[in-house]
Amino acid sequence: MKELIAELTETWGPSGNEDAVRKVIEKSITGHADEVRVDALGNLIVLKKGNVKKGVDKRRIMLAAHMDEIGVIVSHVDEKGFLRFSAIGGVFPPTLLGSRVQFGDGKIGVIGRERVVKPDEAPRMDKMFIDVGSPDKGHVGRRVGDAACFTRPFVDLGQRLVAKAFDDRIGCAVLVQTLLGLKTTPHDVYFVFTTQEEVGVRGATTSAFGVEPEIAVAVDVTLTGDTPEAPTMAVALGAGPAIKVKDRGMLAHVGVKNWMVSTAERLKLPYQFEVLDAGSTDGMAIQTSRAGVATGVLSIPTRYVHSPSEMVDYDDVRHSVELLLGMLSSPVSL
Repeated sequence: MKELIAELTETWGPSGNEDAVRKVIEKSITGHADEVRVDALGNLIVLKKGNVKKGVDKRRIMLAAHMDEIGVIVSHVDEKGFLRFSAIGGVFPPTLLGSRVQFGDGKIGVIGRERVVKPDEAPRMDKMFIDVGSPDKGHVGRRVGDAACFTRPFVDLGQRLVAKAFDDRIGCAVLVQTLLGLKTTPHDVYFVFTTQEEVGVRGATTSAFGVEPEIAVAVDVTLTGDTPEAPTMAVALGAGPAIKVKDRGMLAHVGVKNWMVSTAERLKLPYQFEVLDAGSTDGMAIQTSRAGVATGVLSIPTRYVHSPSEMVDYDDVRHSVELLLGMLSSPVSL
């Protein structure tokens, strides 16, 4: 699974540019799905049909993880070839200075800042620029509208993994591994790899409308409270997948939350509860699709979210796959 995680995280794919990520996933699931399609917004929708058994209530279940990552977009090119930029998604200025970014054609740029007036203050984004090493505007090879994202290699520390774009390529990896491991299910399970989550859960909005699920589980990252002087939060790396109770955009469906809890306890898997004060996931959009969907969220604890070097615990990732397999292999009653 680590090879898949490495390939996914190192693939270029800011919001609105998810094609390369989608190709990696399509390659990984070849021969393991009953139907595969791509909708108008670029969402990859993969169906694993259920085996109908007498007396079993077949459900239509949607699992969602987003393919896109945060990034930047060129807003102006000056006469010396320096690029001004704005954010794609939740980019935090303190993480930018000195970072390397990669454009869709592979070209690399370095983020610099204007003259320092107050060294102790974090630079504002409008005081920063991208330097692609060009001597002037005529040789820059960039134009307004070009997108870029952080570039960092995947690092395997053993128990802990570090990469850019764990948000939410780690969720994509969990869904792929769940599909590969799901030998039989009484349900029609839709594995949906969504687009443009970081800019407004747009792919989840359209795909949920098209799939029309009865039950849904979004798989995404969440923050932790286990680093020095971190905000108080009862989530830590290595303590198991986090079962969402609430975030800024949704209250998890109690029945789906309890389904996750009871399955984890039956399988003797570790888990923890998540209450997130800021941010939300695809679950927010799915929950309110059409006439409403019973929706929960399975979160992967992640340090340094929306930075070039996010960190997860490999056991948390593996236990997330085991939990989903346990949930989908049996009938469900909410």
